[in-house]
Amino acid sequence: MNKEQLYDRDNISALFRKCSLGEICGVIEPVSGGLMHKMYKVGTGSGTYAVKCLNPEVMKRPGVLDNYAGAEELECILEKEGIPIVPALSFNGTKMLEDAGKYYYIFRWQEGNITDPDVLSEQQCYRAGEILGRIHGIDPRNTGAEEAGPSDIDFETYALEADKKNSGIAGLIADELLLLKEAQDKLNNARRRLPAVSVIDDPDMDPKNIMWHEDEAYVIDLECLGRGNPAASCLDLALQWAGTVNTQYSEEKLLGFFKGYLSAYDNGFRSYDELFGISYTWVEWLEYNLRRALGMEGADEEDIRLGEEEVKNTVGRIRYLKDIEGTVCRALAGL
Repeated sequence: MNKEQLYDRDNISALFRKCSLGEICGVIEPVSGGLMHKMYKVGTGSGTYAVKCLNPEVMKRPGVLDNYAGAEELECILEKEGIPIVPALSFNGTKMLEDAGKYYYIFRWQEGNITDPDVLSEQQCYRAGEILGRIHGIDPRNTGAEEAGPSDIDFETYALEADKKNSGIAGLIADELLLLKEAQDKLNNARRRLPAVSVIDDPDMDPKNIMWHEDEAYVIDLECLGRGNPAASCLDLALQWAGTVNTQYSEEKLLGFFKGYLSAYDNGFRSYDELFGISYTWVEWLEYNLRRALGMEGADEEDIRLGEEEVKNTVGRIRYLKDIEGTVCRALAGL
């Protein structure tokens, strides 16, 4: 256990005492917590828990506490509606916990595994789509003729900054400026075509955020809950479940996800082939990781390394999406 993990252990021990969860038994075990936060498995006399240590750089962003509070309110609605989720525990009516300037969520430990995206079954894709449809069906609202805010990332400026810092990603961004501009334009055009509907949404419900235990699905990592457009969310997540993240697109998985979704929530919209540009929301994830790679969003070596790695991965995904656009649109036109 490194120095940072020892620091987390001391803080978590104090946090558990404050929450009356008992003294910690054995080691605090680091587990996969995604690309932004850290997660630990913790055992006490009262049970086994997962503790999420929220990224301190993320917690410095303007409005972030309001965003988390809104997500917590929606999480409670999903609990009441019987959606299969793993919710954060509440202590004196509070889910997010602060101690010594750091922020945490505590969960009951959920047994199960994340399925390797390369071996997801069509039935798992159907089930994921069905859960998303159930969430979208809770409280749909007509929104009127609202236009989504455009993505206006200045990739040329990032390319210049990468070159100035002699970053390992400098050449990659400079070489792909045309691709990235085209992707961003297609994203903005697709957003202008979205139907005027708003729903409770979990835009982060990709394969890494569903655990499977005895063939049952449990949605985890609900901090991104908010209200969003159902067509945009469904298409984006369907493509991720269909294997585009790992450049292993499967039409059967794509259609399986949509079948599950439409079985649970069907507002009559079918023009998904005209919205393929929504898939290029990856340009916004790319910007976040450009900032990490260039030391603008957390400046330690690990943040920079992770940022560089994700920049390379994300540019690869955007290239792949462009390559398969025609194939995917033909499948979507048949829905």
